[in-house]
Amino acid sequence: MIELNQHTSLGSALREALDKFADETCLIEADRERENHRLTYRQFKEMALPLASFLQAREFKSGSRAAIIMTNQSRWLVSAYAIFHSGGVVVPLDYKLNAYEHIPLLAHSQAEVLITEYHFWRAIKQQNPDPAHLPHTVIVTDVPKNADLMGAIRWDDAKSEAEATFVPRTRQDWACIVYSSGTGGRPKGCVLTHENYLEQCLSLTSLYPFWPGANYLSILPTNHAIDFMVGFIGPFVCGATVIHLRTLRPEFVREAFTRFKITYVALVPLILKNLQTGLEQRFAELPPLKRFAFNQLRSINKALTKQQPNLNLSRKLLKQVHEAFGGELRAIFTGGAFSDPNMLQFFYDLGIQVGNGYGLTEAGTALTLNDFKPFRHDTVGKPLPGVEAKILNAGEDGIGQVAVRSKTVMSHYLNDPELTGETIVDGWLMTGDLGRFDSMGHLQLFGRAKNMIVTEEGKNVYPEDIESAFEGLPVKEFCVFAANYIWPERSMLGEKLIVALRLNEGQEFTEELKEDLIRRNAKLLNFKRISGYVIWDADFPRTASMKIKRFVLAEEIRAKFDRQAALQEL
Repeated sequence: MIELNQHTSLGSALREALDKFADETCLIEADRERENHRLTYRQFKEMALPLASFLQAREFKSGSRAAIIMTNQSRWLVSAYAIFHSGGVVVPLDYKLNAYEHIPLLAHSQAEVLITEYHFWRAIKQQNPDPAHLPHTVIVTDVPKNADLMGAIRWDDAKSEAEATFVPRTRQDWACIVYSSGTGGRPKGCVLTHENYLEQCLSLTSLYPFWPGANYLSILPTNHAIDFMVGFIGPFVCGATVIHLRTLRPEFVREAFTRFKITYVALVPLILKNLQTGLEQRFAELPPLKRFAFNQLRSINKALTKQQPNLNLSRKLLKQVHEAFGGELRAIFTGGAFSDPNMLQFFYDLGIQVGNGYGLTEAGTALTLNDFKPFRHDTVGKPLPGVEAKILNAGEDGIGQVAVRSKTVMSHYLNDPELTGETIVDGWLMTGDLGRFDSMGHLQLFGRAKNMIVTEEGKNVYPEDIESAFEGLPVKEFCVFAANYIWPERSMLGEKLIVALRLNEGQEFTEELKEDLIRRNAKLLNFKRISGYVIWDADFPRTASMKIKRFVLAEEIRAKFDRQAALQEL
């Protein structure tokens, strides 16, 4: 690993890494059964510098902004390095947004350059946007033959023979403008500095180191805060290899673990939950004697690793499980949404460590992370090195708003001093999340302050807390609301709780499913129990990190149904 303390910018750190690890493989791009290509650090540099020279010839200079809208592929990372090399600011936009959503973010960020795939550019142009809202230089990849470029430049033509000049930056200079997911109508561009990223990288690699030969499987979008750090910056400054899949079909993802001997991977909790369901099904299908033997070995592993993990032991006891993950997997990272504690325990009992973390776009990648000393399935771990955290206005139960202070906290919101002043107070970031610290210094989360519900009994409850009781319900997805959140009523009474259910394809709401709901509901304290349910006929809207967009879902339900027609009593 290079010495990050000696660098003042991501461009400088990555520049040294490209030279230091020149002959190591940095990127592998695979699509189904075949590899598109693999690049050494030297080849990566040879791809990036002509692009940097091209940008500089177009008066792209220190502080200029360039947006990237791409799926996971080598050219995402090549583009980002070319921008950093030229002293620019990267604006990573979520490719899952539609063109209508991309245009105001491009305008708000004042990006001078856009690097994107052709079909994204075509969709943007079909909106007939005001030219003033678009970057003056657009570079497109994956262009069909004889396609109308609509003013853009092909990736292969965006190069220059002139030598690119490296433009140094300071630690306090802007590195990225990252838009917070679920922003709604008010763009929230988080301005993150080079120091934010360098300090975050130091913290994370101290707990989970990379090295030449370590392989990271990139499944989350590179624009996602987690993958930008642990699927780009972290591996590159340590000489590791990043594997991009151009397909996310489950069978090819599974095959990638064994084919590339994956060391680390980051998954959102929803994908991790699906992985758990698949494994449980396979375990249940084992012949009785094999299933008995497997359960015994799992119990032994659980007992021997209770205080701390022992990867070598787990790989011997549960050899087939670990071989199914390639035999080299050291940890899975997860975050960005609530993680079911039972799910985390399930993987830990198999000897697969899940680094469950907590973070915000406004604070880089992570603020807390489980260090497995000892493993705790019911928390998001302890604050990372360099992170201070405290609880504000705690109630009798110790729960209050989480506030943090760290060198990883953003500089400000772009062009929004009022919101910045509300969010960063005396150097402390007001997270808007509710939590408390236990006696061992682990942070427990209880949902978003704005999602808090006051019941008829005057009790404060959190949807995320109630939803944990319904984990494993045999439906596609579900979400807990206050009924008044969907259908506002003028009432001095507290709010009744309901659950919105999205059934599986072809599934019907049966009496058995209703009884399952009632059984789970009965295990909750009286004031946390739901009183009814709504059947919803479409997939829930989600952010890039797969959090349910509660406000959007509530609006959609309210627009389609009135309360009397939709709400069924339990």
